Amino acid sequence: MQPVLDYLKQNQKRFLAEFCDYLRFASVSAQPQHKDDLQACAEWLVKHCQQIGLSAKLCQTDGHPIVVAKTPREKNSRNPHYMVYGHYDVQPPEPLELWTTPPFEPRMAGRNLFARGSTDNKGQNFAHLKAVEAYLKTGTSLPCNLTFVIEGEEEVGSANLSKFLTSHRKELNCEAVVISDTGMPTPKHPALTCGLRGIIAFEITLHGPARDLHSGIFGGAVENPAMALARILGKVHDNHGHIQIPGFYDGVLPLSKYEREQNKRYPLTDAQLQKLVGSPQLFGERGFSATEQRSARPTFEINGLTSGYQGEGSKTIVPAWARAKITCRLVPNQKPAQIRKAVCAWLKQVCPPTVRLEIQAGHGAEAYHVSPESAPAQAALRALEKAFGCKPVLMREGGSIPIVNQFKNILGAESLLLGIGLPDDNAHSPNEKFNLDCFENGQRMSAYLWQELVKP
Repeated sequence: MQPVLDYLKQNQKRFLAEFCDYLRFASVSAQPQHKDDLQACAEWLVKHCQQIGLSAKLCQTDGHPIVVAKTPREKNSRNPHYMVYGHYDVQPPEPLELWTTPPFEPRMAGRNLFARGSTDNKGQNFAHLKAVEAYLKTGTSLPCNLTFVIEGEEEVGSANLSKFLTSHRKELNCEAVVISDTGMPTPKHPALTCGLRGIIAFEITLHGPARDLHSGIFGGAVENPAMALARILGKVHDNHGHIQIPGFYDGVLPLSKYEREQNKRYPLTDAQLQKLVGSPQLFGERGFSATEQRSARPTFEINGLTSGYQGEGSKTIVPAWARAKITCRLVPNQKPAQIRKAVCAWLKQVCPPTVRLEIQAGHGAEAYHVSPESAPAQAALRALEKAFGCKPVLMREGGSIPIVNQFKNILGAESLLLGIGLPDDNAHSPNEKFNLDCFENGQRMSAYLWQELVKP
């Protein structure tokens, strides 16, 4: 391992320059005007993989291309095979006026590199590429075969990846998938994420009168849809944060004793969390810590709420309709279709006859969970500790990465979620950044990981 570690240390200046080249591509998958930028970014990535010693190809899809790169391997090799997944597409940079410097012109400030896509996800997948480069350029044998799959549609739902996985199932058959697209609490608390919440999304519209009405002439004789919607949504939670929809908690996988003990090591206190989010006071389901509430418990959230006149000044009306955008985060063992059915049934039951309820279904995805006591998970924890020089934490992530369930369902492979982003990296926000200490430690973590995974 020493030649690998020495190579990584000696080449950080060049790695940083290459990373900046990667970041200059405006690979925004949500905006059609950037189609050529995505194609160019993927082509650059293929060439870079080839330069460091990987065999690489561009796989066109009905959307943006997928990059596939493989380590050299002997024919009929019996070495275990692992996949590294990442994405080269990025979020839209708007609002541009909130960026200190242009989003696709990388800027250094201390040990942080600012650019759109720096932490989500170019820096994280690039760290894995650099670790493998160190093996190949020093002639150090990799104890396993690796395949990189780096796509260009993660930020818009990975619409074409399932088809790709299915058509390349034999080629991509692997022991496990390594993903660095999550985070860790602090630079001194590297983390293995063993669970992700799932999601269901939908939109509720209550229709009242056929048109907006004069509130003086008609108010009091017709139901106000905004008031009706407020009453319905006000019934969702009790005063202690418990969701009162029958069947909503069906199937919830409780935290194991091991996980709850690990959660106590999570470094963010309730007071620090309150300061971070800027709320007057925290609120959540009674009986669970704030860490557990935001990662291991299901939720019902209003994401948007609108009705009536929103302009300057007053307009005295009874609005014709009221609308709410809703998402529910789900935890392992909850079934999205079952929970959606329970929520819709409850909404229909509590909706008054004075308005007409319309429910428009949105996307959905199951939660994900891998046993933190499994051999691959324990190997990942050892690699993290060696690379960062401190004991890692175990955590569940509150967000959702639907693709991990596709890896499990299509390839039969579990995922190791080894994120190296920090909470203040501003992913999806202006002035996104990536910490270069995390970048370097992430390279070492990847280098150690392949050794740890093959240990008996």
